[in-house]
Amino acid sequence: MSTRTVLYEADITRALTRISHEILESNKGPANLVLLGIPTRGVTLAYRIAALVEQFGGVPVPVGSLDVTMYRDDLHRNPTRTPQPTQIPPGGIDDRVVVLVDDVLFSGRSIRAALDALQDIGRPTAVRLATLVDRGHRELPIRPDFVGKNLPSSREERVNVRLAETDGRDEVTIES
Repeated sequence: MSTRTVLYEADITRALTRISHEILESNKGPANLVLLGIPTRGVTLAYRIAALVEQFGGVPVPVGSLDVTMYRDDLHRNPTRTPQPTQIPPGGIDDRVVVLVDDVLFSGRSIRAALDALQDIGRPTAVRLATLVDRGHRELPIRPDFVGKNLPSSREERVNVRLAETDGRDEVTIES
């Protein structure tokens, strides 16, 4: 098995900075934004993006997490991880622009599950998607609004996102 690093710490920081600027530009500022990270690393990325949005936009942005485990349509095929708590910021998501944040976009099934989970929580004005890595191979018509890096890969390869908060270092690798 061979592993190659495709994003280093500086690359991830640059990508998240760009995503943060794009979110602010798209939303015409930080008003009515809510960031919801998809566990595990999507939550960490959501907090990092929120800090950058606050730095650039001057206003704190609410951050929460949205566990999609029980909304997935492939539970019978894939071993599940232990569900994480869903934490919706005070004020909820009704009439807000929700930016879902995930680490890797692959088939689109996690995002479809996130959209289902959102329906049970409230009714946002709009839902946007930010992802650090888009590796293609969509099985559903889902496309991110904000992408850190498009990373073409084969289905047999594995993309690993490591973040300092959970893994001790920032990097994205591909295993083949």
